[in-house]
Amino acid sequence: MRVLVISDIHANLPAFETVLKDAEGEWDYVWCLGDVVGYGPNPNECCDLLKTLPHLCLAGNHDWAALGRLDIRTFNADARKAVTWTIETLTEENTRYLADLPTAFVLGDYTLVHGSPREPVWEYILDPLIAALNFPQFETPICLVGHTHTPIIYQLVSEQGDTDPLPPVYREPKSLKGQRLIINPGSIGQPRDNNPDAAYAILHVEEKIFEHRRIPYPVEHTQEMMRNVHMPERLVTRLKHGW
Repeated sequence: MRVLVISDIHANLPAFETVLKDAEGEWDYVWCLGDVVGYGPNPNECCDLLKTLPHLCLAGNHDWAALGRLDIRTFNADARKAVTWTIETLTEENTRYLADLPTAFVLGDYTLVHGSPREPVWEYILDPLIAALNFPQFETPICLVGHTHTPIIYQLVSEQGDTDPLPPVYREPKSLKGQRLIINPGSIGQPRDNNPDAAYAILHVEEKIFEHRRIPYPVEHTQEMMRNVHMPERLVTRLKHGW
């Protein structure tokens, strides 16, 4: 089976549509690692589009925030404003869809979470040390995560927990066989690695072949829609710079 691995759409419909067009015909199923909504101007449209696809989806922290399951006082002021707008904008149907999302999946050799296997909704795996602490928290060879908006692979290289970070090499298939890995496909809707292009991945499940990908999308279109609904300018500006 070929899987389209996506994460952190963040209500950015132009980015989501661009990824689907770029990957057309190359996948059979979608694994979405959470944060369908938040920050962006199209929460309902992104939920509706995702629901048309054969998929599974996890709950992310912004999905939970839109449900009132997180204290948004822990968010910065711009994120709080975006969460409040998202809550007011979501349809009842899409609120129910988000409410039903699980926080983790285990599918054969793959564990799927939004944040980390240790804290599925909230923890950021930002460096090899945090990755090393998370390897004992899952039993499968491979764990797929999102949340940081940065594509990367962490590889366990010793029984003592030594972990190496492997930067993505785009559009070059990588064999995952015989390794313990934590893999982040990056963010579709709000990359934070100083590259504004939408990030996603293709996974050949049985063969254990993984391919990171990037694709530019019409950022200005998303920015225009964000300004039309009075999103904070910092959230609008950051899309152009990938931070």
